[in-house]
This record gives sequence, C-alpha cells and structure tokens, in this order.
Amino acid sequence: MFVERIDFSHEANLTIDELIKRAEVLLPEADLSILRRCYEFSEKMHTNQKRSSGESYIIHPLNVASTLIKLKMDIDSIMAGLLHDTVEDCDVSPEEISKLFGQNVAQIVVGCTKISKIKFKTKEESQAENFRKMVVAMAQDLRVIIVKLADRMHNMRTLQYVSKEKQTAKAQETLDIYVPLASRLGINSVKADLEDLCLRFIHPDIYYRLAEKIAMKKRERETYIEETHGLIEEKMLEYSVQGEVTGRPKHFYSIYKKMQQRGVDFEHIQDLLAFRILVNNITECYKVLGIIHSAFTPVPGRFKDYIAIPKVNNYQSLHTTVIGPKAERIEIQIRTFEMHEVAERGVAAHWKYKERNKADAPGNKLKWVEELMEFNQSAQNSSEFMDAVKNDLDVGGVFIFTPTGDVKELRYGATPLDFAYAVHTEVGNKTVGAKVNGKMVPLKHRLKSGDTVEILTSKTQTPSKDWLKICKTSRAISKIKQYLMKVERDEHRERGEDLLEKALKKFETSIKTLDKKSEFKPVLEKYHFKTLEELFVNIGSNNLPLKEVLVAIPSVALTEQDDFELKDEEKEKELDSYYKRVSKTARKSTSKDNAVIVDGLDDIMVKMGRCCNPIPGDPITGIITRGRGITVHTAGCTRISDLDKARHLHVEWNKHYNFAHPVNIKVTTHDKPGILSKISKSINNVGINIRSAIARSMPDQKGSFIFEIEVKDYSELLKTISTIEQMEEVISVNRA
Repeated sequence: MFVERIDFSHEANLTIDELIKRAEVLLPEADLSILRRCYEFSEKMHTNQKRSSGESYIIHPLNVASTLIKLKMDIDSIMAGLLHDTVEDCDVSPEEISKLFGQNVAQIVVGCTKISKIKFKTKEESQAENFRKMVVAMAQDLRVIIVKLADRMHNMRTLQYVSKEKQTAKAQETLDIYVPLASRLGINSVKADLEDLCLRFIHPDIYYRLAEKIAMKKRERETYIEETHGLIEEKMLEYSVQGEVTGRPKHFYSIYKKMQQRGVDFEHIQDLLAFRILVNNITECYKVLGIIHSAFTPVPGRFKDYIAIPKVNNYQSLHTTVIGPKAERIEIQIRTFEMHEVAERGVAAHWKYKERNKADAPGNKLKWVEELMEFNQSAQNSSEFMDAVKNDLDVGGVFIFTPTGDVKELRYGATPLDFAYAVHTEVGNKTVGAKVNGKMVPLKHRLKSGDTVEILTSKTQTPSKDWLKICKTSRAISKIKQYLMKVERDEHRERGEDLLEKALKKFETSIKTLDKKSEFKPVLEKYHFKTLEELFVNIGSNNLPLKEVLVAIPSVALTEQDDFELKDEEKEKELDSYYKRVSKTARKSTSKDNAVIVDGLDDIMVKMGRCCNPIPGDPITGIITRGRGITVHTAGCTRISDLDKARHLHVEWNKHYNFAHPVNIKVTTHDKPGILSKISKSINNVGINIRSAIARSMPDQKGSFIFEIEVKDYSELLKTISTIEQMEEVISVNRA
C-alpha cells in the first residue's frame, strides 16, 4: 500500500466533472448526481460574484469540495463544501438548503456560516464570538469544523490577492484557531500546510529566506536523502522487513519554531531532515526501531512511543532521532500504513457517519468537544472562553500515570488539581492533597511526563476560588466555576427568600400563605420563571427589584407610585433580633466551652461550614443562617463573599480550648505479622492520638487499616500521613 502526501494546492481549472470523477473513487456506491445539482445551485447563487483574484467565485466551493474528497469525507460534507457560502453570501435560507439537499447538509452549512450581521465593539470581540459559535456548531456535528478547515485552507492558498493588512490578520487568526483545531482533530496534513502558509504571510522575510537557503542545498540534500534512504532499505531487507521509506526536509514552520525555541540561526539547526518508515503491522514497527538503533547512534532523550501511548487525537507513531551518515542528525518516524492514514487525515480518515445512529459519529465520541461545551456554560464572556480553549487545543502536553497505570494527557504546566479533574469531577472537587511519584507535593506543583500521581481526597472538601489560579486546563476551570456558581446560587436563593419574607411581613402575610393561594403565579408568568426558587435567586442577586415583585402580587395591593424600601437599619434590627433568639436557644442547649467564640461568648452552639471545613489556624467569620443557627466559615470562603455584612458575626478560635479534630485515614500495606502495632507506634511517635483502629486482611495478601486519629490542623494530618508512608511495608495512605 502506498500513501502519498496530500496536495492541497489551488486548482484554477477544476471542473464539476473532474470533481465527480474523484468522488467516484472515494464513494463508488453513492449516487453522485446530487453533487452536480449542488454545483448548479451554488453556481447560480454565486452568479456575477468574483474572488479577489478575479476568478469566478464558484472556483472556491469547487476547491473546498475537492479538499474534502482528499480528506475522504462523506457525501454530505462534500455537498456542504459546494454550498457552504450560499447562506451567508447569497441570501439563501437554511430551510431552502434543507428542502433541496437534506437537513444534515443544511446543518453543516449553517454551522459554517460566519457571524457577519452582529456588530461588535472590537475585532477581538468579533473573533472570540465567532470562535465560540463555531465550537457550539462543531459540538452538534464535527463535520462543521472539517468543512471550515477546508474553506480556510483554500482561502489561505489564495491570500496573496488581498491587502497586506488582511493577509496578516487572516494568517494570525488561522495560526491561533484553525491550526490548533486541525492538530486536535489529528489532521496533520492540513496543520502543516496551514502553518507554512501562516509563516509566509506573517513573517514573509523569514519564510522566503528559509525557502532560499533550503533551495540552495537542494541537490546536496537530495543526494543525502537518496543515500540514507538506500541504507535504511538495505538494513530492513537484511532483517526481512518490507516497507516504504521516504525522506524530506521538515516543513518551514517546524524549522522556524526550532530557531525560535533554541535562539539560533538556520545554519545552526542540525535536524532538518525527517524520514518516515511505513510497515504492515505494529510488530514490524518495533522491529524496525531496533534495526535503526543498531545501524545509527540514537540521540538520548529523543525517543517517543506514541504507539503504546497515543496522543489524544489518536495519533500513533514511533519517533526517534539518530546520528545518520556524515554525522547529520535525522528524525525518523516509524508507523503502520493505517497509522499514517490517521496521521494525515485525522478523524476524517475513519469517518463512519451513520445517519440513523448518530451515536456512531466521531463527533459524538470526542470527549474534548464535550468538555469545550461544558466550559462554554461557565465562561463569563467569549474572550475568556476563547483564551481557555486555545490553551487546551494544543495537543503537545504531558503524559501522567494514575496509580493503576492508566494514562492521562494534560497540557504543559498542568497541576495535580488538573489531573484530579481529568480523572473525575468528584475526585477534583474533594481533592485535599497529592502525591507525585510517592512524595507529597503542593496542589500547584507542575507535572512532568512520566509522573505517577495519586490524589488524596476528603468527603468534607469543596472547591475554592483560589483553585482557579492553580488550574491550567479548561475542564478543571469549568468544573470549579460550575461548583462555585451553584454555591453562589444557593446563597442568592436564601438571601432572596429572606428579603421577600421580611417585605411580606409589612403586609401581614408570608411566602407560605401566598403560595397556598397561588398568588405567585402572575409573578412567575410575568418574569418567565418556572419555580419560586428562580424568583428567590433573582431577588437575592439584585437582578429583580423587590418592589416590582410586590407590585405583581394581587393581594399585596402595592402600586408603582407607592414608596417601598427595606432600609438597612431595619434589616440589621431584624438580624440582631434573630441573633438574640439563636443565642438564647444556644445557651439552653449547651453549657460547655466551645472551640469557637462568638462575639465574646463561648457557649453559643455553632457548626462548621462544610464548604470550607475551617480548622484552627484559619481566619474565620460567623454567618447567621435562617433556621440553621450560626455557621463558621473561613474568612476567604466564596460562599460568604456576596452576603450582606449584616449577617456576618465576629468569631474567633478559643485559645483556651484544646481542640481535637477527628479524622479517618486508610492505610494499605503488605500483610505481614505485627504491622498494626508498627503503624500504631509510628503514629504515636509523632504525638497523635489514635481513637480507634479497624484492621482486616485482604485476599491479595494485603492489609487494610482504618485509623480514627485526632489532629489539631491539616498540616498535622499531612505530617502523620508522611510518617506512615515512610514505612517499607506501606503501599498507600489516604484520607478516608
């Protein structure tokens, strides 16, 4: 099998007849007369339209459709390629496309349509909003972005006909958005071509200088490639391995990146040549690797096995750099023919779109697209969404192992907290610590490829706003924001309910009374709320003025002209009264000293906030909570940041109270005699009291122990865990 490099060059004389001939090779059983109808419709709609080059506009849709055939896309995608500009440029309605060519084609065309009618304040805002909508369309049908990539490829191929300003802007947008998307979809042929085209228009001086220098050594390079090619083939035949060997100079953008990263000129870049060896199966891949390493000296640290651990875009190959003939460094990629097909065409190489069962479509199997959509829900604006997604689109990252040997690929700079959210949302939300390669590290620790990460969790732990500064991946950021938004919503709901209840007291009624009479129905209908909870949230967040709600309640009989306002003094008076009632009840229920002193009183019954789990040493504040007494939070807890100051109480840790915080830890060990005694002694040696211990032997000759210990703060817990981990018999220690 011979796989040649895809040529995406502009074809000025391409015809519909030639396009159909190419489609017949790809789709021999399909009825391709529909392509001619698409072409005729598109040509009619684009009549009298010209491109910047002076060519008839129809040549653009023809080239886009041709690119999609080269990427081996399905018939709907090719049709969409011919029609992709008709909705935007020709005032054709999506309904007309759907009626003539089917709903699937219409959906792709609409997804590809640019957001041209919306007015934006800045170009950056326009680009960010366009990108956000494109991602949403892509999530509905992945073919949208592949057609969009084909569209951008042809536009970049003919960019020389527009102004310098437009060239630079379009090339930079391509480099920022479309190149990473092509990379994430695994379409490396498109990625490489787009990168070179971007370099040509953003840094023309560098591009043409590279072209000149590479051309100057063309004959010398071709001779070297031919000799090395022959040598590799000879070695392969010696070991009875058949395959295809090709050699080429690296593409311009790849060389440019090396110059930038190393801070050197072209003359100092040694590894300019890349060889590719294609064989029939995985066994032969590793056999060829052995042949190459025995024939040439491998460069240490330059071997990567993407077959055993594929990239997130399903790319598979062996990469190695060796010292070739004449002491030249050469990069060699070894893969099967099938792997090469995927490497060149990415997700498009194995497109199996089943109209009746969309669950089989690749677009519904790409987890990262789903993660983009999750982040879309929590991003505050399009620019924030675009910045975060651009970071995540870069496939190049670090490979991190779980304790069980599974692999997670994260972006460069990722932390244990990013890893925790990559494992599972709940693992991330409950994270209290992490061990990297068996050693405790802070949550902001930067991970490296090959690290094994174990996450320590606690049932009482919850995300904090500070975590947003630690995390680097959009998945982690999205999940943390979702949690914080839920907490904020709960606070707004509670605050809104309190305010409405207080206001209704002035009219000698209550929420419960009005709800029984269905008097909230006109309010909910007026503001399109489905539940009372939505009403409370909007009141509590100040999105809906309280007076407007009261005016809409029939029996309250408040008019627009009437004066109504809950004054701050009344609010404080009400809360002060509530605080006194809480204090009175608390005195009756307890006579013991407390760990926390409330406004100078040490006999007030309080509870610790589960959201931030305060322990001695944390700055704290008390919150009056209707129906639940006084809750203690850390001073920086996000749940209390937006609450009325009137609900805050001064609280402090009782220095005279010897606070002991019970906590469970689970220890897994090799099952050996006397191990329980040994662990207990280790815990006691650091001055920690053991309240109870449960031990059991497991079938795989391991021991499992649950210790309930008392610590004064979290640092003491970590110290205890670290002490136990140093024992030779111990496999793992986790907070239970």
